[in-house]
Amino acid sequence: MIKEYQIVIFIPSIENGGVEKNLNLISNYLTKKKLNLAIVTAFKNNNFFFNQNIKFYNFNSKFKKIFNTRLLRTILATLQLFRFCLKKKTIIFSFQSNIIAIIFAKIFNKKIIIRLNTSPEKYINNFFKKKFYKFFYSLSDLIIVNSKDFKKKIYSLVSNNFLKNIIHIYNPCLKIKPKKIIFNFFKKNELKIINIGRLTNQKDHITLLKSFKELIKIRPSKLLIIGNGKEKEKINNFIIQNNLNNFVKLMNFKKNAIDYLNISDVFVLSSRYEGLPNVLIECLYLKKYIISANCDTGPKEILYNGKLGTLFKVANDKQLFKILLKINLNSNIISNKISKAYKSFDRFDYIKNSEKYYKSISKLIKN
Repeated sequence: MIKEYQIVIFIPSIENGGVEKNLNLISNYLTKKKLNLAIVTAFKNNNFFFNQNIKFYNFNSKFKKIFNTRLLRTILATLQLFRFCLKKKTIIFSFQSNIIAIIFAKIFNKKIIIRLNTSPEKYINNFFKKKFYKFFYSLSDLIIVNSKDFKKKIYSLVSNNFLKNIIHIYNPCLKIKPKKIIFNFFKKNELKIINIGRLTNQKDHITLLKSFKELIKIRPSKLLIIGNGKEKEKINNFIIQNNLNNFVKLMNFKKNAIDYLNISDVFVLSSRYEGLPNVLIECLYLKKYIISANCDTGPKEILYNGKLGTLFKVANDKQLFKILLKINLNSNIISNKISKAYKSFDRFDYIKNSEKYYKSISKLIKN
């Protein structure tokens, strides 16, 4: 019965972030469990390896430069989604643009699962937006969130009789062994700091750079930032204007970013808000010390409220500077935190959490 259904994953824009990494891992696992999967998107991203049994429905990549915004790509992906809504035994599993997916599901009488990836703070603080999302989210058959704190937050966005349809599943994470690389930018006797992520306002790299600017006046340090995004020019201008060229290296997205993480001392996450950042989970496994902004959801849950790393107030560059200045990676306190963090990685086990996705989808089909 389960295999008769087509599971249509709706994700208009496949970039190089954590959401896409989760899509890759979850869809590959579901395919191994013999589910019939299709991914509907505007353009395919070849930076990820997808199981050959997963069918992609997308447009030719030569149109990428024309359709270069999330809105335009959502329109393209929606055209692809329409064809599946006409078929019987289709379940829509939305990773992005959830409201559009919900509307199509309801119009064509399809079951709909939505996966929420980012903290709802940005839209529950507005009365009208809260009412808007509460109406549509309550039309879903199942909502999957990636953290326990996130689950508590989302309760205010659905009607009371829908609470049982919200479940929490941690992001599945693989134990990937990094490869040895030569990277002459990092030197001995320097604090080697790294940040990996999209270059967007959400990630707030300027707070990190402001603190680092003060740090190098006192402590020998280097900072590596890996990622692409709309704020690249702004970040690069800050580096140039503050004469940080010899101390900060800005690199484009790397498939082997984990190799650079492995030769670093400290990972700093400066985000304004998060869902459940995959890169922090990878830090646990690689035994890298984490310093993170205390976002409303995500980092504090991964770090057990600071017991496995250090948290600082969002956008507070002065507090971050003091933490980076004083941190002693050879101290027993830091060593114990890193050891406990490594042991906590099992919460995010790939098989265990991917299996939860499979069971949740199977249950929905049977009901």
